[in-house]
Amino acid sequence: MEAQPVARLNPWLLVPVRAFMVLVIVLTASRLDAAALRFDAVNSAEPSGKSLPEDTSTPVGIRLQVLLDRAHFSPGEIDGKFGDNARKALRAYAEAQHLPSSDHLTTDIWNGLAANPQPVLTNYTIAEQDVSGPFLRKLPSKMEDMKGIPKLGYTSPKEALAEKFHMSEQLLGALNPDQHFDRAGTQIVVVDIGGTGAETPVKADRVEVDKNRQTVKLFDHSNSLIGFYPATVGSEEKPSPTGSLKVTEIDRNPNYRYNPDYHFKGVHARKPFEIKPGPNNPVGTIWINLSAEGYGIHGTPSPGKVSKAASHGCVRLTNWDAERVASHVSKGTPVDFVDGSDSKDARR
Repeated sequence: MEAQPVARLNPWLLVPVRAFMVLVIVLTASRLDAAALRFDAVNSAEPSGKSLPEDTSTPVGIRLQVLLDRAHFSPGEIDGKFGDNARKALRAYAEAQHLPSSDHLTTDIWNGLAANPQPVLTNYTIAEQDVSGPFLRKLPSKMEDMKGIPKLGYTSPKEALAEKFHMSEQLLGALNPDQHFDRAGTQIVVVDIGGTGAETPVKADRVEVDKNRQTVKLFDHSNSLIGFYPATVGSEEKPSPTGSLKVTEIDRNPNYRYNPDYHFKGVHARKPFEIKPGPNNPVGTIWINLSAEGYGIHGTPSPGKVSKAASHGCVRLTNWDAERVASHVSKGTPVDFVDGSDSKDARR
């Protein structure tokens, strides 16, 4: 019997095949990741005992952050990752519940948070007002370039929707792969931050700003912790004050007025100028004026950078957290700036 020649494949022909297989694996993994963040997986997520990742969104991470946010222990921007702000909120919640403070999600802490049975993901139908704008084509990086813009609005419906639900744009996209956010009537998946807005906020007896820990705490008349928020507090070029100040005014949708005497890094204007209101205004949607000239508690156009980038001496929160603080304080509320170890609640 005549021997048949053995077919030999040119090894260079295998390269496109390998590349195609890798592409298929990557696309499949991304679909699996998106599927893993859907209703059932997130709403029923339970801790496994393993450490939660800092750089990856997980079902447990999303559920934990939403439950903390509902309990008024803000993790900042909800991104499903167990980063510094989520750990700060977890520690504060544990302390408020008189549980051992920990960077780990213990059974006692989880049981307290998860006592709220309301699912953390829900459907939302994009409304006409969500997409009507007007939207900025691009947010200028320099303050001087913002002064002629009539309104410092959002740059896209996706940005507006993410902020509406206290989320990162990345998480909103992961929960809604291949979805369009600029079409009214489209149904999307969002986190359910709870609350109807009809509740009357408990008034804070005092506010505590921790310059070392980069946090803001609200206490009632019995010295109970009623609100916690990660913050950016001051900078090396313009440190925040020390001691006790007071709230003197609350300005919603404020204009931002730049004083050249501040000499902010990267701002070269020699004359004062004003920037119009909007969520992308340098101080966001809220300015809580304090009794030291030029200092306040305010929002930000960059919620993902809270507690991660320097401020110009003031106290920067996400817009929604700044609005929450504003609802709890009034003219005359004391605001104590402390350095961690001299915190009043640390001495109890």
